[in-house]
Formats: sequence, C-alpha cells, structure tokens
Amino acid sequence: MRILGLDFGSKTVGAAVSDELGMTAQGLEIIRRKSPGKLRQTLARIQELTEEYQVEEIVLGYPKHMNNTEGERCERTQEFKEMLERRCSVPVTLWDERLTTVEADRTMMEAGIRREDRKEYVDKLAAVFILQSYLDFLSMKRV
Repeated sequence: MRILGLDFGSKTVGAAVSDELGMTAQGLEIIRRKSPGKLRQTLARIQELTEEYQVEEIVLGYPKHMNNTEGERCERTQEFKEMLERRCSVPVTLWDERLTTVEADRTMMEAGIRREDRKEYVDKLAAVFILQSYLDFLSMKRV
C-alpha cells in the first residue's frame, strides 16, 4: 500500500510517496501554481500521482501554530483536504507538520546546499518529513 505525502503551501505543494511496504518516504516533486487560488491543475497533478503510484491514502501536512492553535492556514488546508478527497477518491489524513520546513532547511544546510538553492527543494523535503513521520507512527502502532 502506497501513501502520498503532501506539504501544501500558498504557491507550491511538495509531494512524496512511500515505498510499497510503507516503510520509507521518497520525494517526488514540487507542484507549482501561478496564483494561490488556482488549484485545478494542482489537484489534477495530484490525481495523476495517486493513479501512477496506486496510492491508497494521502497524508496532508497540517500547519498548526507552535502553541497548538489553528489559524487561517489550517482552514485553507482543511478546504484543500476536502477537494482532494472529492477529486482523488482516497482518504486524506491531516498530519501535524510543525517544524518540518525548519527540519528540511536544516538538513539541506548540513548537506552544504546553498541558501539560494534550498528554496528549490524545501517543499519536497518537507513532504518527505511529513510522510516519514506518519509512516513511523503507523509502524509503532503495529508493534
């Protein structure tokens, strides 16, 4: 069973997919859009990915504040979740994404990736961290 991980932002969506055993997450791509409100092409690309990889679940990063409250970004993410469920016909799980972008940025810094180049990859790597933390949770639940 493959799971798709998404890091939903105002201009981009980072995408990652699990291996067939549901143990590891690999980055796929960054889906870019010209306007924050234009989601049709973004949803179409995510649907293509779910079909290509035979995805049975989507894990969508949920951007809570550090004090565990929900803001406007959470509201937009919930709306996107509903659109995904209608379009892709697979369950979508919201998953706490706090600090994943920070962790992704730190990982790239430690790897020696220049600051200018990090923006190119941060959303995809954040999607990997979101998905991997969810996969780790599932594996701990099975034990």
